[in-house]
Amino acid sequence: MRLLTLCLSLCLSVPALAADKVTFLTSWYAQAEHGGFYQAVATGIYKKHGLDVTIRMGGPQVNGVQILSSGQADFLMGYDLQVLKSVETGVPITTVAASFQSELQGMMTHDDVKSLADLKSRTVLVSTSGRTTWWPWLKNKYQLDDAQSRVYTFNLQPFFADPRSAQQAYASSEVFAANKGGVKTRFFLFADDGYPPYGTTVVTMQKTVKEKPDLVARFVKASMEGWKSYLQNPAPGNALIKKDNPNMQDDQLAWGVEKLKEYRMISSGDAATLGIGTMSDARWQKTRDFMVSTGLLKADVDWKKAYTTQFVKDLRVLP
Repeated sequence: MRLLTLCLSLCLSVPALAADKVTFLTSWYAQAEHGGFYQAVATGIYKKHGLDVTIRMGGPQVNGVQILSSGQADFLMGYDLQVLKSVETGVPITTVAASFQSELQGMMTHDDVKSLADLKSRTVLVSTSGRTTWWPWLKNKYQLDDAQSRVYTFNLQPFFADPRSAQQAYASSEVFAANKGGVKTRFFLFADDGYPPYGTTVVTMQKTVKEKPDLVARFVKASMEGWKSYLQNPAPGNALIKKDNPNMQDDQLAWGVEKLKEYRMISSGDAATLGIGTMSDARWQKTRDFMVSTGLLKADVDWKKAYTTQFVKDLRVLP
């Protein structure tokens, strides 16, 4: 009895291991496209994996790579072209998982456009960042010309006013706004026409991968479990999204979740059999090759430093 009492006393006196504090920086204001990460906080999935995660919102004036590389965040919501360019310039970051099997970027047109090939006769609204990402790919694929492009300022009024215009868009945001405004549109996801990058990736420092592989593995697994949970019941994650971004309304969140499911962003391609978050060498090479062919990346860049599959190859968080 004394031995049992002593054992219980010792067990109670040993403090529980503190969860590892992690800061995750998103790419924009909180929205459905970030839902899996918020879900993992809201439902305790991160906590289950020994993580105390703080989600920090990005925005138009936020330099995510700079914040990550300066140690102010542990993980960054990134995209493939950004990471490849960073590797080219000597910034040692790397991608450890891909939430979406394709990039959300696409083209919103008026409803008389039948395919992206019809853009030859249209004015195309392109943002500054778009000119160094998807626009060179689209221009080469459909023989478009810079002369037909105009600057997209994230204001939909020029598109509404000109029936011969088309503009960059996400199905979950600009298309939603056009729909609410009563404007009939069509949306063409670039990935359906072969645009190769992954979307909503998880990026960290190469040093973190080397020195804290267990932390990275736990964050990746918990995040992908968060995405699976979010698709099943997004309510907990949405509550936190609205707390961080009070401008986000229920109808837009519902629309966003619907589009994630409609386009199978999380569960398509290799993710259907290998699990949410998976990546492949072949896909990364396609992105590298497109960037080199359009002059966005030097051919001699060690592009394989831009990603590692070690944390997703055996993950098997099946959708």
